[in-house]
Amino acid sequence: MGRLPLPPGSSGDIQVRKFVGTSGKVSWIGRGRYRAEDGSYTDVRRRGRTKDDARNAVRAAIQQVVVRRPGASLGPNAYFRDAATCWLTEYRADAENGIYSLSSVDTYSDHLRNHVLPALGGLRLVEISTPIVNALCQAKLKTHSLSLAKHTKAVVSNVLTFAVQAGAIVANPAKEIAPLTERRAKTKRKKARALTSAEVLDLLAKLDEDEAAQRADLPDLVRLFIATGERRGEALGAQWSDFDADGRSLRMTGNVIQARGRGTIRNPGKSETSNRSIPLPDWCVELLIDRREAMGEVDLASPIFPNSRGGYLNASNLTNRHWVPFRSRAGYEWVTFHTLRKTVGTLLDDAGLSARQIADVLGHSHPSMTLNNYMGRGQESRASADALGEVGRRRTGIAGH
Repeated sequence: MGRLPLPPGSSGDIQVRKFVGTSGKVSWIGRGRYRAEDGSYTDVRRRGRTKDDARNAVRAAIQQVVVRRPGASLGPNAYFRDAATCWLTEYRADAENGIYSLSSVDTYSDHLRNHVLPALGGLRLVEISTPIVNALCQAKLKTHSLSLAKHTKAVVSNVLTFAVQAGAIVANPAKEIAPLTERRAKTKRKKARALTSAEVLDLLAKLDEDEAAQRADLPDLVRLFIATGERRGEALGAQWSDFDADGRSLRMTGNVIQARGRGTIRNPGKSETSNRSIPLPDWCVELLIDRREAMGEVDLASPIFPNSRGGYLNASNLTNRHWVPFRSRAGYEWVTFHTLRKTVGTLLDDAGLSARQIADVLGHSHPSMTLNNYMGRGQESRASADALGEVGRRRTGIAGH
């Protein structure tokens, strides 16, 4: 029976033999073979003054031959923290290339540091089992929330999947955990509430009467939320090039995020379904045309709602400095920008649109997400449809221009 071939991506034993030169000087020649992932072999030979020198020289040369990537050196005895570092390095590189959001890199990095590595960082990959991962997730469930427990499971699973793909382990134990349920969570999620049609009109009227809100350009911005159902970052990332007055639509092509070390930046939408064209009510088309005319000549690549320097608004600053104080003054402390998004889904539901149609507007991949989270119940169907028609007629003008 012939010798079995080396597994792809591995090297064989290093053989060493004595070599005597013509001058009588003695040295040692080491020889090893490396088999690449494509099955090809590389014969590596190096010389040293001693046997160990020759072997080490061959090992170093083989390392130079290997086309390395993060995780290539991982084995079953590697520490989880090392695998996590390799995974995060690769994930960050993909984010820099536009595959993932840079804000996700910051989120995963923080979660690893604060919740995962303190529990699993010192364990070797071969030591991590389903009960260990499950115990960690259950602990986060009991001391925090379902959301944090699910996030913990996702981060651990991503690292272990990376380890499987690197050949360090054969299976991902995190995938064997039973679904996490909120029943055992310390903090229960509050049921999201949508504004009624009457509350929408009252909120907009108070925005129009509030001088501080007008200076912060909130009346028009909130109306854009209600007309489109966009996420906060999407609305702040809308550019004039996205607005089609003739087609009466707004194209969602990117969103504003906060990336550590880079500040406020605009990146592509979070998914393929996020990049979508949203039909606009006539009153919103008129609102945007009025804004554009009031601003004079505009750069099509500039934001529709800019900061004082013409750049993108910082979402946290907008919320903390302007939106939260206004909510308190107006008696709508519970209303977030996400509440407006849920309100749009509810109003469109009561107006008779299907879950698929509403999902297309909101940018959801699956109508089930829309059904479960964005359709409030108990709204007055006719009043909801009327509310969308009345919003534009309550506008007093363009604030801040």
